[in-house]
Amino acid sequence: METLVVDHPLVAHKLTTLRNVQTDSPTFRRLTDELVTLLAYEATRDVRVADVTVDTPLTPMTGVQLTRPTPLVVPILRAGLGMLDGMTRLLPTAEIGFLGMARDERTLQPATYADRLPQDLSGRQCYVLDPMLATGGTLAAALKLLVDRGADHITAICLLAAPEGLSAVEKKLTETLRADHGATLRVVTAAVDQRLDDNGFIVPGLGDAGDRLYGCS
Repeated sequence: METLVVDHPLVAHKLTTLRNVQTDSPTFRRLTDELVTLLAYEATRDVRVADVTVDTPLTPMTGVQLTRPTPLVVPILRAGLGMLDGMTRLLPTAEIGFLGMARDERTLQPATYADRLPQDLSGRQCYVLDPMLATGGTLAAALKLLVDRGADHITAICLLAAPEGLSAVEKKLTETLRADHGATLRVVTAAVDQRLDDNGFIVPGLGDAGDRLYGCS
């Protein structure tokens, strides 16, 4: 599994404001939208395209367009919804599937409560939206579900990641996926923070992304 930390001054600037406890929900939502668009620009460098011929006002030329099937964008409810507009701004023709997964705050294990995804994802590129890669349980379960349905190129876009979470995702997928699954897995994030605290929250982090996006717990 590859991890890409997007090193850009605008990414760092927006992330710093998101971390600030004084940032209100409307500002938090706007900055999340802007930050995801910047992350998505890097995350889609490997999006699949095919040559196509078009006529300019002067002459025919060969360019590229997205191949079919188009990419599938999968926000993990609820906080992933706050990242959806920023992602689809760059991929307006992408299909969108929804996956509801919640972390049990006692066991820290993920539980699926909603699945609105195609059953057959053979040959699909998927982009998973999950703001916080903390313990890694939720993301690992989501990635495994997509691979099991045939997705062969999956990129998770996260605002923040913890080292423990990245290690846990890689370990869990190595243990549960077939050696010959052939899927490419990648995490794109604005920063890898210091650690998790005893409650499974990222430190220094930015708090609970869902609560800060929507103003309620």
